[in-house]
Amino acid sequence: MKNLKIFIVLSLAGIFWTGCGRKEKPPSYPPYNPTPYELTLPFKFPEFEIPPGSELTEEGIALGRELFYDPILSVDSTLACAGCHKAQEGFSDSNFRSEGVGGTLGKRQAMPVMNLAWGEKFFWDGRANSIAHQVLFPVEDPLEMKSDWTNIEDRLNLHKDYPAKFYAAFGTDKITKELVGKAIAQFERTMISGNSKHDAVLENLAFFTPSEQRGFELFNTEEADCFHCHGGALFTDNLFHNNGLDSVYTDIGLAGVTGRGVDTGYFKTPSLRNLIFTAPYMHDGRFKTLEEVVDHYSEGLINSPYIDPLMLFANEGGVHLSEQQKRDLVAYLKTLTDTSFINNPAFQNPFK
Repeated sequence: MKNLKIFIVLSLAGIFWTGCGRKEKPPSYPPYNPTPYELTLPFKFPEFEIPPGSELTEEGIALGRELFYDPILSVDSTLACAGCHKAQEGFSDSNFRSEGVGGTLGKRQAMPVMNLAWGEKFFWDGRANSIAHQVLFPVEDPLEMKSDWTNIEDRLNLHKDYPAKFYAAFGTDKITKELVGKAIAQFERTMISGNSKHDAVLENLAFFTPSEQRGFELFNTEEADCFHCHGGALFTDNLFHNNGLDSVYTDIGLAGVTGRGVDTGYFKTPSLRNLIFTAPYMHDGRFKTLEEVVDHYSEGLINSPYIDPLMLFANEGGVHLSEQQKRDLVAYLKTLTDTSFINNPAFQNPFK
């Protein structure tokens, strides 16, 4: 009997020791060997720099694309990044203010996800310092995804597929918000639009109509004076301007980030590419049509102490285009349409 008791005690001790000493076997992944991805830039597009540690890879881009379309990043898994950046709306949103989880209206109109690789500050008010940084804000915004990153990180780390995909992209299966930002940023850097009629004309592959040609000339001279803020291949200077929308500002824009009163009413210059897909226009979606936008610059400018010095014609209310000139300018702006961009299979929902 005594020997039996000793046996039982030793057996239990052995079970306890084995259980405490056992380590979970780590997941088995293929060797970390990401595939470099090389972008081919459109004609006349400038080079851009990718931050160290954020180099483009096939695995990182594929992961970022999935995360962009996966509603897992929202509090109740109902809203993805793509919910406010829809392909057929130029990766923007046709609502004047985008809807968050539960139908809550956001503060501003969603900016297009397009040609972001050349930017340095993001959002209408410039509060994000990089694409990867920009990704972090909507998740915790109470008007957008309404979640918090601690919960999202836990959710992703427990996911049946994502740890392996993060390992393939970054060499670690420990998922953090920073890596989520890097992955989506990789995907968004590939979302380049530069295949419009305008671009074909530059390559001598197409010709403007007479009206488009007149609009092109208006755009690039001081008669319409669009080129100062919207010149170059990107059709944005990626800077911030007060373009005479109001005399009193309830949304102070850049000033809310910098704390400088002189930045009141300054908002980021949007690209003019793909305008026919990205209505309504301005940070608050106040203009429904391109014609309304042109009317604003022609005779609708409101002078204020904050207006950008580039708006030299603000005292006269605008540049005062004729009705024909307005039509010509709109005709030219429509040549910036790139249907191949919004239909590119590489940018579509990978879950469909």
